[in-house]
Amino acid sequence: MREIRLENNDESSLLFGIHDKNLKMLRGLYDVKIVARDGLLKLEGENDQVKKLAGVINSLIKIIRTSGKLDEEDIQIVIENRKLGSGFVQSEQAIEVFLNGQLVRPKTEGQESYVKAIINNDLVFCIGPAGTGKTYLAVALALSIMKSGFLKKIVLARPAVEAGEKLGFLPGDIQAKVNPYLRPLYDALADMIEIVQVKKFMENDLIEILPLAFMRGRTLNDSFIILDEAQNCTVKQMKTFLTRLGVRTKVVVTGDITQVDLPSNEVSGLADVQERLKDVPGIDFVYLTKKDIVRHRLVRYIVDAYET
Repeated sequence: MREIRLENNDESSLLFGIHDKNLKMLRGLYDVKIVARDGLLKLEGENDQVKKLAGVINSLIKIIRTSGKLDEEDIQIVIENRKLGSGFVQSEQAIEVFLNGQLVRPKTEGQESYVKAIINNDLVFCIGPAGTGKTYLAVALALSIMKSGFLKKIVLARPAVEAGEKLGFLPGDIQAKVNPYLRPLYDALADMIEIVQVKKFMENDLIEILPLAFMRGRTLNDSFIILDEAQNCTVKQMKTFLTRLGVRTKVVVTGDITQVDLPSNEVSGLADVQERLKDVPGIDFVYLTKKDIVRHRLVRYIVDAYET
């Protein structure tokens, strides 16, 4: 048996969940009897299972005490991290975005390394599978740095791989045609800033979202630039993009080299650049893995299945 003391009723409410939903889920997963009374949790069962559950609960309590909340996603991540042998709980690195009271935190060790790399370098390449927070964390840092006044503009770029025949069939002007490709960037922004504010920033040219092809010939100063889905850049496009760097510019390039949509005879610029720039000071490469996936718990198993 093991006992865990909770500090107050608010902590208990967050840990237990609505109608004790979280406790019921944990009981089922670990086959351990949980008795909750007067701020004290008693765990009864086989020693190995009790030990595992106690580790999970202590991690969840740490998240509550750090952030003042507990999401279902947090519970899933803690459980999966424990299964994979990682004791990581929650980063001290808090990113302040535009929604009042909202802080974005890295949820895995890999994500924490990624955030630190962006803070400490002017050019960072982040390579990893879907769901590892590559774009999301970069957008959060861009908003945070712009909010602090260090940089004046955010530029979000993405290659439109099907920029020929298929794109031409879409209705509307060029902006309407490329919007489907840029949708994930809009979604990340909408999580951290009011939609009205996003539109205002875009109208005032403080946030610019554009296809990669539109960056040719430009030099961007005082900007935070994010190139998303960079595995779909050709070598020539990657060179063109990287030479847009201006004074006081921070650049993050993200992508998944296992999901290249280029024609088979084209080399991915993201795959190519790893060898070309690996030893250049001030440039960092961060590699995220399935351990860093923070979407639905099944995504890790799906990625694993396709790797196998």
